[in-house]
Amino acid sequence: MSAPAPAAPATLNAAQMEAVHYLGGPCLVLAGAGSGKTRVITHKIARLLQAGLQPKQIAAITFTNKAALEMRERAKSLVGPRAAKDLAISTFHSLGVRMLREDGTHLGLKEQFSILDADDVLGVLRDAGNCSDNKLARSWQWTISLWKNNGLNSDGAAGVAKDEDERLAARVMKLYEERLQAYQAVDFDDLISLPLKLLQTSDVARARWQARFGHVLVDEYQDTNAVQYELLKCLVDHEDERKRGLFTAVGDDDQSIYGWRGATIENLKRLPEEFPALKVIPLEQNYRSTSAILRAANEVIGGNPKIFPKKLWSDLGEGEPVRVAEADGEEHEAERAVTRIQALRAQDGRIQFSDFAILYRANHQARVFEQKLRAAQIPYKVSGGQSFFDRAEIKDLCGWLRLLVNQDDDPAFLRAVTTPKRGIGHQTLGHLGEFSGKWKVSMFEALFAESLGTALSAKAIGSLHEFGRYVNDLQYKARNTSGAEDAKALMLNWLKEIDYEQHLHDNEDNEKVAAARWGNVMDFVDWVAKRCGGQITQEGGSFESEKKSVLEVAQSISVILSLAERGDEQDQVVLTTLHASKGLEWPHVILAGVNEGLLPFKTDNEDMTPERLQEERRLMYVGITRAQRSLVVSTLRRRKKGRETIAGVPSRFIAEMKLHEAAVKEDPRDKLKRMRAEMGAKLAAAAPPDPAR
Repeated sequence: MSAPAPAAPATLNAAQMEAVHYLGGPCLVLAGAGSGKTRVITHKIARLLQAGLQPKQIAAITFTNKAALEMRERAKSLVGPRAAKDLAISTFHSLGVRMLREDGTHLGLKEQFSILDADDVLGVLRDAGNCSDNKLARSWQWTISLWKNNGLNSDGAAGVAKDEDERLAARVMKLYEERLQAYQAVDFDDLISLPLKLLQTSDVARARWQARFGHVLVDEYQDTNAVQYELLKCLVDHEDERKRGLFTAVGDDDQSIYGWRGATIENLKRLPEEFPALKVIPLEQNYRSTSAILRAANEVIGGNPKIFPKKLWSDLGEGEPVRVAEADGEEHEAERAVTRIQALRAQDGRIQFSDFAILYRANHQARVFEQKLRAAQIPYKVSGGQSFFDRAEIKDLCGWLRLLVNQDDDPAFLRAVTTPKRGIGHQTLGHLGEFSGKWKVSMFEALFAESLGTALSAKAIGSLHEFGRYVNDLQYKARNTSGAEDAKALMLNWLKEIDYEQHLHDNEDNEKVAAARWGNVMDFVDWVAKRCGGQITQEGGSFESEKKSVLEVAQSISVILSLAERGDEQDQVVLTTLHASKGLEWPHVILAGVNEGLLPFKTDNEDMTPERLQEERRLMYVGITRAQRSLVVSTLRRRKKGRETIAGVPSRFIAEMKLHEAAVKEDPRDKLKRMRAEMGAKLAAAAPPDPAR
């Protein structure tokens, strides 16, 4: 997220005010995209304190640690640090840990039970299923997690298993449950299901937790699964009618996009059925987007059946029309995205790279955008997926280059000396590390020390010296090799000498994955080589650049990586999946690959059920409503599918936006010509008059 959205007014609007001040019973706040829901939650916390509740009696539950931290900070600015400190603001899972630490003994858990992470779970499942196949164990992990999120144990799972694979998963689940009990351990899903079981089976624990909270607020309510709903219900379902249902659920049925991981929109339908006194308050004023963008969003989501009526509106003006851009293929689409970024920045010098986001349905779509952005020297970061520079093979090569730049970089030394393996084991490196620490020198400097023989054998020292000499030789070559052609030759020869391609194949079970990783390495070689001189493409076109040595370029890579690690405040274009974009906003958004098969997403062997289509439509709605000032919806005439190229069919969601055809389509090449002509006219108008005339 970059440029701030237009600020919400200092005072609450009428709907927000109603939501904040309603304390008399169960309340559902239908918070449309960009309608200021976090503001409503924090102001309601302040109102509850004003009404006499103690901070510790107010529970505010959300889904991520980041969201919980933001909520606490916002509350602190409103109610002060002392009150904010005692508020029970947490994720569902953190609340579950707290409940089990305090009352887990009712379920036979020790107070100091262990919480297994995903890798631990995988190991236990492999053991329980007597399986060495990671892929099979992961499929069990996924299936068991979905069952748990729907409130099923192994006995219940056996009853709903649809085929032999699921029946096997249910049997493994039974053995898995037995092992967790024996280990006094729980997994991530247990942090919801076990607190629910606690409240359902222990009258003492239920009464204690119900008495503890005078009001429960739940953020992103549409993302709750069946078990989370039942947990909320147990917390607020007092026998005393005066205290029953004192909760505020804040959510948006139009942004329910996590059905694939167990979230169910049915939870919104159940609220008025199980709490007949439910007060429903829609927040429809949007403080983020222009009317043109909101109209497109409302039209798309109008194709879904409505649980509660709601229509977003804005007083930010009509704004630029939403545009559809047709591209010949993925590369052309990425080039057009780059052209748009360059054109808008040329048109308005105040526009930053961080004002742009490129959103897509699946992670694999990011790669071609990364390639084109790198070629154009445009800084970017990948969110909700893996950046090019985060890939293990690129980190390996950057580790080597960092070592050439700075031989005192111990982490880079350790990565290079062990990748690929060269017979220098962890014991040798451990002794070298102790020696370097004792004499306060880097590990690379230590390997040439005359007294190293006191810590290591002659054989180990010989291997280290061979590596050290190779690094020094490579550093000399990198310092004295410049220009794209020679740089590429040097790097390819280096990769051949260390046998890096074979290393990738040796460490991957799947040949296709190894080949893809080697493809990334070749992309990196090309990228470094281009930076060493020759023809460079960036804003303003292609030109012959000054030649640089490989070592100089390696130094610039270190700067790029350090900038990428500084977090969210950098001036970078954001590439992210639609799922990961939820809750964020940017002035200028490009929705990529809006084609049938991609958005809505569908594989050949699955049916597009009405429920699936509705969730994909909600995902499109989320993408549209990320945009503040401009939105381009990009579709492909031809697209890649596996190893084939097939005809691209524009997504049905494009037609559903009901954009006026004349205002929708504009070829970016035509737009660039038009903008250049306008720029030329402006320059001509600004030029001083010719005295000869």
